[in-house]
Amino acid sequence: MSIKLLGISGSLRRQSSNSGLLRAAQKQLPAGVTLEIADLTEVPFYNADILTKPIAVSRVLGQMADADAFVLACPEYNYSIAPALKNILDWASREPGNTLLSDKAVAIMGAGGGMGTSRSQYHLRQVCVFLNLHPLNKPEVFSNAFAGGFDADGNLTDPKITQLVAEQMQALAVWAQRIKA
Repeated sequence: MSIKLLGISGSLRRQSSNSGLLRAAQKQLPAGVTLEIADLTEVPFYNADILTKPIAVSRVLGQMADADAFVLACPEYNYSIAPALKNILDWASREPGNTLLSDKAVAIMGAGGGMGTSRSQYHLRQVCVFLNLHPLNKPEVFSNAFAGGFDADGNLTDPKITQLVAEQMQALAVWAQRIKA
């Protein structure tokens, strides 16, 4: 089994706990699975008036084209999806035939306050329906970013959440194989 995952964090902060979840996922992959993390820091907001794709957009869209499945680290901003994450999905959805996203498996995780991004993750699932992405239902990864489970650099240190991330990566590998078949 060889599966290429692309991780996308909706947070642009260098010390983001959501990016930390993706780094933890990289360390918890089953055999035959790789995870590359996209960089959204230079991706401008989608605008139909931009006729030539910026280099940063083309780079991420190329990574999406190469990916068998996605891992979306979804922060929660004002009870909803972070703009950076929604923006790259908007860019990708404008490709002819939605070929970068349609019929691909996706795992969703997130670190945030109190409820650990549960509201934004459910909004993201609604977006996935329109994009014809196939979200993994279980296990869900909701992490409180402010309860001591991350170090000062945003790296995951909580063993319980680390185990949950490992279980999610294993389940995503199986799900992605089923979707590809």
